[in-house]
Parts: sequence; C-alpha cells; structure tokens
Amino acid sequence: MRELVERLIEDGAGKRRVLINQAESPMAWLAARGHVSLRQLEAGERLRSDYEMAALGPRVTMRWDAAPVARAGAAPERLDPTLAQIAARRRFDGAVAAAGPGLADILWRVVCAGEGLGPAEKALGWPSRAGKLVLCFALDRIGDFYGLK
Repeated sequence: MRELVERLIEDGAGKRRVLINQAESPMAWLAARGHVSLRQLEAGERLRSDYEMAALGPRVTMRWDAAPVARAGAAPERLDPTLAQIAARRRFDGAVAAAGPGLADILWRVVCAGEGLGPAEKALGWPSRAGKLVLCFALDRIGDFYGLK
C-alpha cells in the first residue's frame, strides 16, 4: 500500500510542493503513526535536505567528470563546491551541534541514512525503544535551531 502525501516544503530556494511516499522514510513512518510531531518531522526533513544538498552522503555511482590533468609534482586541482552546498553544510553542522553530544548518531542513522529505529538502536547498543525517545529529543533541538514553531 502506497501512502502518498503532498506537502509544501520551504527551503533556502523558497517554497515547493513535493510528493512524499510515507512508506519510504523512517521519519514519515513514525509521523504517520503519531510517534513524532509534525514539527519534529519538519525538523528531520530539513536536516535530511541539508545533508543531501551538501552532498555529504557516499557516492554510489561512478563519477563521469573528466579526470584532472596531473602537473609534475603538483596535486590535482579540486573543484570548488557551490555556494548552496557550502550553506547546506553549515546548516547541517549547526543543526547537529545544536542537537548536542550523543544525539548526532541517532539523527544521522534515522534521518539522513534512512535506517529504521530498531536497527539504529541495535547498532548503537541501545535498549529497545530508547531510540524513539532520544530521537525526539534531538528533533526538538534541531527544530529550535531551524526556528520551527
């Protein structure tokens, strides 16, 4: 069963309408079942958006841009990241710092990597059902960072 919902998302470029399959994201799954509030969901979506815009995730495909031309004794020239990537990286780093120590792990696993709460708890060595409570604390803090009401 596909649970498609149309949402209005506001990011740095303005407002846009997106179609979300709630069965795909652990955050949307939690929100659909009342485990996180809409404010917490929005905070998580903003963090994930900044994570993706900053291109912080691992590359999963081959890079097709031209190989840099090597100069004798010099390192290849690096490409400059875009200003949007830099701003997104700063927002992401600021949000994770605002969450506080010990909360970045659960935020990254569930929000950015799309890992479910059960596997995240197991990987972190936490007891069952502890992840939801800690995730909600972290989402509240980054909601404050993003200025969500």
